[in-house]
Amino acid sequence: MAGGGQLYISGQLPVPAEGSLCRDKDFETQARENIANMLAILKAGGGGPRDLLKVTAYIVGVSNWPRFNAVYAALLPDARPARIVVPVTELHHGSLVGIDAIAMLPH
Repeated sequence: MAGGGQLYISGQLPVPAEGSLCRDKDFETQARENIANMLAILKAGGGGPRDLLKVTAYIVGVSNWPRFNAVYAALLPDARPARIVVPVTELHHGSLVGIDAIAMLPH
């Protein structure tokens, strides 16, 4: 959803382009798929990682926080949006990671 120069990316789960859920994959694979989905939507909207204003990640289990940080840093090394990581007990479809984001699109 885009409006007022902003792009709202909501409810991303680890679902690759072909549409199958990654729930049987390990945490890192799911995190990579989620971030890749977010970046693909951002690119389709005309933006890039540096246009991200805020990213919220929902992770199953606080113990996965360092693992999420490692994947995030590898895929977004130069982006520094405001970021929130929210540990949760479970996510829809048995996913281990969910992401939403807000970006300011270039004019």
